[in-house]
Order: sequence, then structure tokens, then C-alpha cells
Amino acid sequence: MALSVSSSSSISASGFSRSSQELKVPHFGSFKLLERPTTFVNVSSQRRCAVKPLNAEPKRNGSVIPLAATIAAPEIAEKVEVEEDYETLAKELANGSPLEIMDKALEKFGDDIAIAFSGAEDVALIEYAKLTGRRFRVFSLDTGRLNPETYHFFDQVEKHYGIRIEYMFPDAVEVQALVRNKGLFSFYEDGHQECCRVRKVRPLRRALKGLRAWITGQRKDQSPGTRSEIPVVQVDPVFEGLDGGAGSLIKWNPMANVEGQDVWKFLRTMDVPVNSLHSKGYISIGCEPCTRPVLPGQHEREGRWWWEDATAKECGLHKGNLKQGDAAQLNGNGNGAVHANGAATVADIFNSENLVNLSRPGIENLIKLENRKEPWLVVLYAPWCQFCQGMEASYVELADKLSGSGVKVGKFRADGDQKEFSKQELQLGSFPTILFFPEHSSRPIKYPSEKRDVDSLMTFVNALR
Repeated sequence: MALSVSSSSSISASGFSRSSQELKVPHFGSFKLLERPTTFVNVSSQRRCAVKPLNAEPKRNGSVIPLAATIAAPEIAEKVEVEEDYETLAKELANGSPLEIMDKALEKFGDDIAIAFSGAEDVALIEYAKLTGRRFRVFSLDTGRLNPETYHFFDQVEKHYGIRIEYMFPDAVEVQALVRNKGLFSFYEDGHQECCRVRKVRPLRRALKGLRAWITGQRKDQSPGTRSEIPVVQVDPVFEGLDGGAGSLIKWNPMANVEGQDVWKFLRTMDVPVNSLHSKGYISIGCEPCTRPVLPGQHEREGRWWWEDATAKECGLHKGNLKQGDAAQLNGNGNGAVHANGAATVADIFNSENLVNLSRPGIENLIKLENRKEPWLVVLYAPWCQFCQGMEASYVELADKLSGSGVKVGKFRADGDQKEFSKQELQLGSFPTILFFPEHSSRPIKYPSEKRDVDSLMTFVNALR
């Protein structure tokens, strides 16, 4: 399998750098002839190859160097590997730059580590790796359903850096069974997790079994609900590496503490190629059926799986980010971390003296009224929903502006036990849903746009009141 390698020296067909004067000793699986040979040994089959395919099996029986290589070797004391404390290392590197963290990762793991590249702004990882001057590998998951722009971007990145991306593909039999049994777009009906499991998670698992560490482009600001606490380096809590078993894989997140706007400043400064979808409003980029542009004021993760109202917008690649309550939602649509009575554990939102907190009887009475004294604007929300949290400030400001205008502004918590009722009676599709109850009509009118800024909401109200 081709490898992505970048260094200041050229690489020959054998994988070693040469000068006109001497043969340089490579990092792994190498030897050097002595002037006075003293002891002859055969290379053990336990020696590791300098470069391994990503889908390598965890155990090997083949010899790394041909058996004819009966070579002279000095007497060297056996190297004792000291187990690294990665929690301590994460604290030490917490204030480090992405370049420093990348350099540390590549230094420690050499050819046993690879960058996971999604085809989005995480191309910054490849740029940082190049800047270290060290060898590096890049792999990507080709789900078979990416945007054409993403495939063109892969090709552009390979040419720009002179590398070969190691692509991982889903199992054809599994994909065939999924599509034949449930159709091409089943994720719109029963959640995205099954499709992601077949097309992304299992290929990733195979890739990581050939590594001892991997590098991701995760940032804390990408998803406040799931990524706000990720460290710059950690023992992977979900996947296993080459040696197998818990703790056998290390996960590096060099850009964990970098904000999205700073990533883009870096990409522009370094003149790094970017996916053309970014210029069309896409921020978080995944498969074509599950990704769309976001509007001003929306969080970047609102462009992914928008038909779901789950708090945990993860496909399963970073399932370890989820807390126990959130992880239960990975079967599709969920209601957040809940108690037995269906009430979420997080604090309430949309708190203002100009906002009416409607109970179930209150919203039922509002539905039944055919001649209301004044029109109402009501948001159906769940306090754990990051998109509801994202519009809180604008909705509260709108309530303040409409105070005394003759329009009542309210909120109704529609998760938990109230969700089915809200779906049947209040047109709830996903959170948040905004309804306008006209003065002389019993049927509420659903706000059709995802622009949730004050001006857009005010235009909607003024057009109907």
C-alpha cells in the first residue's frame, strides 16, 4: 500500500535516504556492518517492518529482512520500554502549539502513526506534519458517498504534498446487504448510525489495527456537546491498535485547543489547498446525503444529520467523546441524557421575564383557542440541544423587543414525555421548532427557515401578525 511521506531528504525505492558518500542508517529494521565482525546472529521474526499497511494484521510471522541477511551486530543492551503516562503528557502539552504536538507525535511513533484525513479543514494536519520535516502517513475513509468536490480535493492534496493517501473502503458485502434490505436512504428514517457503522466505523477499525497511534483534526469548538473536553493526546477509549487490547492505541488531537477561525487563518497564510465546498457554505463536511451548507448564525454541526435532534452529533468515529448518557443516542434520534421520567439533566434555557413558560395544559389551551386576544410566538425546545442553546440569545432579545407590542412570546419544552405529543399536535420535526399562533386562527404556522437571528424572526412575526 502506498504511503504518504514527507521529509527534507529524498526517498529511494528501498525506502532509505542515500547521499553520494555514505549509506545512512534508517530508523527501523536496519543494520550496519562493523569493521571487525565478532558475533553472527539471525534477525528475529519479532523485528518490525519500518512501514506497514494500515490494514495489517496485529500478529506477523514473516521475517522482516531476508534470511540470507546473516549480519554482524554489536552487543547492545536490551532496550526497556517505559510505559508513558499520557494523562500527564496531555497536561504538559495542553498549551503547546499544533506544530509542537504534531512533532512530538511523529517523533514518538514514526511509521506506526498516521493522520486521519476527512477531506475538510483538517488538511491543516498534513501541513503541520510537513512542517516538522519528519516522515508521515495519511489515511482516509472513502465511504462511497462523498461529494465529487471531496474526491477532487483528495487528488489535489496528493499532488500538492507529493503523497499517496491510504484509502480505506467499506466491506462490499455489508454495504450490499444494507442497501438491499433498507434502501439507499434508510438513515433519513431510522438514524444515521447503522450506515455510518458499515461505511465508516468498521473500515476505521481495520485501519487502526495496523497502527499504534493516530492523529485527528478534532477541535473543542466543533461540537460543544461532545468535543468540549478532548485532550491533545489520550489513550483511545474505543479502538484497539496493532498490539490489541485496551490501551493499545494512542489518539492525538493537535488542534484540540485551536478555534476554527484560527485554523482558517493558518490555511490562508500557508496557501494550503482547501475543499471547494467550503466556499459554498459547507463547514463540517461528510457524506453527500448527510451534509449541507449552514446559514449565518448556525453552528457548523447543524450541517450534519440535520433531520435528527440528537445532542450527540457523532458518527461513531469519536464515540469516546460521548458521556454515558449521550452514548445511548447513537442508535439514531435521542432525547439527551435523561432520568427515568424522561427529563434531561441539564439546566433550562430561554429564561426571561418577557418569556412565558408554557405547561402541557397551557399549550393545549393555546391550540384549542380559535379567537385569541393576541398572537403568540412559541419555541419548542430541548435544553440539551446545542442548536437550541445557539439561538437562546437571539430569541430572548426578540422577546424583549416584542414586549408590550401585543405579541406574546413563549416556550414549551418538547422533549422527554412531551415529544410524541409535540410531533402529533405541534408539527415538531427537530429542535428547535418555532410556531406562530395567529390571533384569529386555531392552526399554528411553522417558521420555515433556519435563520434564527433576531431580524429574520421579527420579519416572520411582522408578516403574520
